[in-house]
Amino acid sequence: MSELANPAIDLVIVPPTRDLGGFEVRRALPSRRRQMVGPFIFLDQMGPAQFAPGQGVDVRPHPHIGLATVTYLFAGSLMHRDSEGNSIEIAPGAMNLMTAGRGIAHSERTPAAARNASSPLFGIQSWLALPQSHEESAPSFQSFAVEQLPVVEDTGIFARVIAGAAFGKRSPVKTASEWLYVEVRLEAGSSVPFEADQEERAIYIAEGEIEIAGQIFETSQLLVLRPGDVITVKATQPSRMMFLGGAGIDGPRYIWWNFVSSSQERIEQAKADWREGRFVPVPGETEFIPLPDTPLTPVPKYP
Repeated sequence: MSELANPAIDLVIVPPTRDLGGFEVRRALPSRRRQMVGPFIFLDQMGPAQFAPGQGVDVRPHPHIGLATVTYLFAGSLMHRDSEGNSIEIAPGAMNLMTAGRGIAHSERTPAAARNASSPLFGIQSWLALPQSHEESAPSFQSFAVEQLPVVEDTGIFARVIAGAAFGKRSPVKTASEWLYVEVRLEAGSSVPFEADQEERAIYIAEGEIEIAGQIFETSQLLVLRPGDVITVKATQPSRMMFLGGAGIDGPRYIWWNFVSSSQERIEQAKADWREGRFVPVPGETEFIPLPDTPLTPVPKYP
């Protein structure tokens, strides 16, 4: 069955792979074929990787505006530090929502304790464009431990509601707009519905293989769903995926490096602010990522 023959699927994105020196990243959004799904403007799969003792991730301090970030881990750990003074170790299954608003800087590094032995890393990094009314909001950070997020379990089915509402459960996370983010794990032969209560929806397959309307989809594929219909997802082998979605964003966005905005002029201001050191520094950090020299790119709702 061809991709276009599937009545449930609008688009299949196979993300390219980049080697970041010790681990691989697969970037599903933005892509040439589809820039956003609801407010999701960036979606990276990190790993799976296994670091040797003494090694790990070192993402030096860098800035954001106009977006919210979620680093969601399946395995491993990362130490988050930001310019608002937050310092927390990100653990598998936890929800850490950093809202940049008018501007924040942060770093993410493998914790010192994890470097004492071989350590894994596997997870999803996502950015969400903020509504125009929240683009200049005060920066903030929310953290929810794994036991604070609602879970739905049945035979062969596990789902954790990270943000929004699904399967009769609602996450306690406060968001600037209504969006959905759920980790779903299925044993082989098990199936689960994906309701049509979001304007735009997608499934990212992190592990395994699934079947939708008779068609097989594999690991590291982003399936953008057609609107309006409940679909059934069946696992043909043990699988882990992210259900995501939300309303279409309220107008086009520009994305440049780590900045997202509805205004090109605002991004130019953020570039100057980082170059001139006007962002609040991250406590405990002495390094930073310099401003790159790359063109500004508009990100419309559809390519």
